[in-house]
Amino acid sequence: MQDDAANQSTSSPTNDPEAETLEGLRGQACIASYLPLLDSSPGVYRMLDAQARVLYVGKARNLRARVSNYARPTGHSRRIERMISETASMMFLTTRTETEALLLEQNLIKQLKPRYNVLLRDDKSFPNILVAKDHSFPQIRKHRGARKDKGAYYGPFASASAVNRTLNQLQKVFLLRNCSDSVFESRTRPCLLYQIKRCAAPCVGYVNEAEYGALVSDAERFLAGKSTKVQENLAAQMQEASDALEFERAAALRDRINALTTVQSAQGINPRGVAEADVIALHLDGGQACVQVFFIRAHQNWGNKDFYPRLGSDEVESGEILQAFVGQFYSSKEPPRQILLSHPVEDEDLLAAALSEKAGRKVQISVPQRGEKAELVEGAARNARESLGRKMAETATQARLLRGLGEAFDLDGPPQRVEVYDNSHIQGSHAVGAMIVAGPEGLMKNAYRKFNIKGDDLTPGDDFGMMKEVLARRFKRLLKEDPDRESGEWPDLLLIDGGAGQVSAVREIMGDWGVGDIPMVGVAKGIDRDAGKEEFHRTGHRPMALRRNDPVLYFIQRLRDEAHRFAIGTHRAKRAKAMGANPLDEIPGVGAARKRALLAHFGSAKAVSRANLSDLKAVEGISGALAETVYNFFHERG
Repeated sequence: MQDDAANQSTSSPTNDPEAETLEGLRGQACIASYLPLLDSSPGVYRMLDAQARVLYVGKARNLRARVSNYARPTGHSRRIERMISETASMMFLTTRTETEALLLEQNLIKQLKPRYNVLLRDDKSFPNILVAKDHSFPQIRKHRGARKDKGAYYGPFASASAVNRTLNQLQKVFLLRNCSDSVFESRTRPCLLYQIKRCAAPCVGYVNEAEYGALVSDAERFLAGKSTKVQENLAAQMQEASDALEFERAAALRDRINALTTVQSAQGINPRGVAEADVIALHLDGGQACVQVFFIRAHQNWGNKDFYPRLGSDEVESGEILQAFVGQFYSSKEPPRQILLSHPVEDEDLLAAALSEKAGRKVQISVPQRGEKAELVEGAARNARESLGRKMAETATQARLLRGLGEAFDLDGPPQRVEVYDNSHIQGSHAVGAMIVAGPEGLMKNAYRKFNIKGDDLTPGDDFGMMKEVLARRFKRLLKEDPDRESGEWPDLLLIDGGAGQVSAVREIMGDWGVGDIPMVGVAKGIDRDAGKEEFHRTGHRPMALRRNDPVLYFIQRLRDEAHRFAIGTHRAKRAKAMGANPLDEIPGVGAARKRALLAHFGSAKAVSRANLSDLKAVEGISGALAETVYNFFHERG
């Protein structure tokens, strides 16, 4: 739909945004120059500054009417006045309907991240529980991402921990397997999960397909909100076992009932009158916002998550924030049947129509005023208020630490972006570099970067050389993407794990790239490598130390430890991948089935590499041509 809309583009007067800049048109004069070209079509407009950077993306039922409002000299908030004054050109996309315009607007906002739009910064997908249906004994597991696998999906859950907690209890109650199909097929005796009463062991025939199917049906009934019926059935089975003096079976059923009760109690609020809804509440304070989302599915609370959208200004109203949040939040997620909001939004009917079109069924948006739904919204609003309070306290503490960091190292002011670097390797093998980032709001994990060390001329274990390679690649990219240092991606301070030698090596590479003006500090362990006695090295300064109980010292230690954790984790992942690599994976034409056939016949990849051509041809499923390919792969390499 967006592609069709994009094809109906309305050009600027010169077809060149930079041309408007050359003519000197700015602000209302620039905006007014577009009015003769516009009609009453619905669509999306973009306002750009003199460098063609997008300032704002908006949608309109009538493009000419909306743009003419910006051309008026009065009646604007300070935020809109600033935006208008910076506008040097505009772009337009017409659509068939206003609903299409709304969907296109939200996609462009997420893609372009304009300065004056409300922006949802954390937009990860949420996990679900999948009961896979591509096997006679279905597997139950966590699933994240597109719903491509065959089976029944239940969710979303607010976090991976919420899913894991529920799966853990569901295994106790319904004894469903969570092993992969390949592990299932290869079992000859029950695994540990059977021993601890978390699996019925269908892999070795301890339950037949019909019995296991009944367990799956019970699990699905529970996930669909019919837990009372499931509990009644288990209680009846326990009574039957007790009457038949089968006390061990009765005890096992009792444990399953207790586990089911634990799941229900862990879910907290379980509304009786709301089967499926997302409860979304906003709290504003001091120019900052927190949006709390509760996920209600099958009359059960499946967790909550808080979001802190970027407002672009402290003048944005609650309705505008929620409308932008809802549009962006569901642009990549399936909306529920009900969305309960804490504040009314301007285009409620339009938003509901757009979400209904996306979901292929009716989606209702409402702001409840009384009853159970209003209580749910009030609970979400209370959580939003408390979460924002904690966030603001953390931000204030972070601001003090950054201010102290600037004072400790004689910076021009508190650094807004601190980059910390570290390397990890074992005698030079599987070497990686890691960069973490901290700013006014704490650790910026979406800005973390890892570097696979590629230098073939490096001596194994050459930490200086590795750090120089990492910094060279980092600054090469920055200079290419943002030579004017206007994006906020440039660091105000570099922290390097190391002493005078590391600082000298890094300063050399920074000088080579023309970025020697960026402050850089080496953090070295002090006497006996004792934490708390760190020495700080700077070019042109004597080594210095901070007081042992200085909060800034603890802050630097936390940053260094976080960089070390990230580097170690990246190195271990790379090493594990290399250890699990199989040379058969590199042979063209050898897929999973043929690899299994070769390994089953010869026992190992090394034995395959030593096999002669006639032996390879004797393997079932390996043609003569493929046997020659396998043989040549190993012997030509030698």
